[in-house]
Amino acid sequence: MSTVRDWKKFLANDELANVFMQAKSVTLAKDFNELVALSLGNSSSDTFEVAYDIPGQGKVIEARVDFCRNGVAVNYPEPYMRRRDPDTMVIADEKATDKAHFNDRFNTPFSQFRQEVLDWLKKQDLLIVPFYSGNKTLNCPSLLIGPKNAAFFSASLASLQGMVNSADLPEIWAPKAVIFLAPTFRHTHCQGKQIVVHHRQLNKHEIFSLNLYPGPSAKKGIYGVLINLGENEGWITAHGSTVVVTTPYDNEFVIMHEGASGGGKSEMLQYPHREPDGRLLVGTNVITQQRRFIPLFQGCRLNPVTDDMALCHPSIQDGQGRLIVEDAEQGWFVRVNHITQYGTDSFLEEMTTAPKVPLIFLNLYSVPKATCLIWEHTQDKPGVACPNPRIILPRNIVPGIVKTPVEINIRSFGIRTPPCTAQKPTYGIIGMLHILPPALAWLWRLVSPRGYDNPSITQTEGMSSEGVGSYWPFATGRRVDQANLLLKQIVQTPRTKYSLTPNQYIGAWKVGFMPQWLVREYLARRGGAFFKPSQLEPARCPLLGYAVQSLQIEGVFVNKDLLQVETQPEIGTDGYDQGAQILTEFFKQELKPYLQDPDLDPLGKTIIESFMNHQTVEHYAKLIPQS
Repeated sequence: MSTVRDWKKFLANDELANVFMQAKSVTLAKDFNELVALSLGNSSSDTFEVAYDIPGQGKVIEARVDFCRNGVAVNYPEPYMRRRDPDTMVIADEKATDKAHFNDRFNTPFSQFRQEVLDWLKKQDLLIVPFYSGNKTLNCPSLLIGPKNAAFFSASLASLQGMVNSADLPEIWAPKAVIFLAPTFRHTHCQGKQIVVHHRQLNKHEIFSLNLYPGPSAKKGIYGVLINLGENEGWITAHGSTVVVTTPYDNEFVIMHEGASGGGKSEMLQYPHREPDGRLLVGTNVITQQRRFIPLFQGCRLNPVTDDMALCHPSIQDGQGRLIVEDAEQGWFVRVNHITQYGTDSFLEEMTTAPKVPLIFLNLYSVPKATCLIWEHTQDKPGVACPNPRIILPRNIVPGIVKTPVEINIRSFGIRTPPCTAQKPTYGIIGMLHILPPALAWLWRLVSPRGYDNPSITQTEGMSSEGVGSYWPFATGRRVDQANLLLKQIVQTPRTKYSLTPNQYIGAWKVGFMPQWLVREYLARRGGAFFKPSQLEPARCPLLGYAVQSLQIEGVFVNKDLLQVETQPEIGTDGYDQGAQILTEFFKQELKPYLQDPDLDPLGKTIIESFMNHQTVEHYAKLIPQS
């Protein structure tokens, strides 16, 4: 038992103090570097196995940790553990929720399960990490409690959320959020699944993390804490990346890019990937193999603000009509599956090969004492790379990071789209840039299509919904409450505009993330001069708002068939209309439950009914006026 602290006094919580006083030992990490050292078992070894004895299964290795020159590399022997399961969350309390209850999903009463977790922790060598959820101004002191041999998980959380160094701790720490890390329970109680249990109490939000992948709990679990806090107080933490874009003419423009997993949030903070001759490959036709390029040799400068969690707290809103956001994280969970060879992204490669601080690498090939390289991905099976390699990138090492709140000029929404042809129509009918009236922008955020070939989660087949705000998988309450909050936010910020941009495919053209990079360059050059009515026309599919007539960057025009997909000869109007029907029917399916909820905002009900009645884009534009 540790004698470093009087736990009873320090925690102001008899139950937690009792856990610590009975544990084999308790380590209060001094700082992040100590967590890195503990990730290797605090020994001279360069590699470490995180393993547990599971009744009926024997020794189970949950993760292998290697010490590399540039940080700690973590690999999971089980491919299932290498990406987030979208069905991890269960709710243990009786507060209002649309999510599954623990008692309904499992055969153990939660009160009994909770005590079993606490009893298990009492038998461990424990490691605790104090931190603030969101940022310090939210006044949400938090605590991670877990087994010491899983220190890499603690280091991951400290990198994502920051940590309070032991020398800076107050005499009393009264956590409002607590993560209990108990990885053995996914085997003994949860059929091996990545279950994360949320228990909302009056003054404390408990998270029981039953797995060692940081995504569902160290990151999204804390996101759930912030969403619940905002739901109680009437504000939102948006699911979006934000970047200040400075043109070659020194004009600034701020874009927040939202969307479901794989929708291009992290990519919005990246510079366009260039060909060896410096040109940008716009796309490759999947039928003819024709390639299109743009010779954009002087691009915009990027200053990142948020990567995934954008805090929209009332204290930073100025009431002038634009949404204002700041980062809710201290580190970013960056997916690097698109970086498959050296030279793809010099910005990330430089930051990760010789970082200023040790980094956490997940699902990347590693050799002890060597440099972990972000283009060498762990293989799920021979010849098949894991689609979800990740790095945790601390904000304080990102060049040009913006540390203050920013006003949003445009809220972009991203969706992964499949190839579309007349022979095989799909919802891949979205042009490079669509301008959305606010009412339609709200509908897109209610449905948040997860889209095609999603690399971040375990379910990738077909089209599915990420849910309201695209943060619904991490929310603990009711859909309708978040829908109303989003609508209220949109109505109160009439000077912020809305757009829609696909990635992966535009019709028969394979485009990757190039559409959002080109649109970013284009919109930034337009600056405050937004579109005149003559520059837009209603899209053939009303759900897509307005299509732009033309798009020109530095004197080079983007082909019209990438803006209005029905003009592609491989698709035509018939193929387009069949794709539009697929998209429309999917939205109807996802929006119908909201109409059955009596608590839906009356304006929201009008908007959804307008969609069900096949109203025009001009009709939507009148429902929520813009400045």
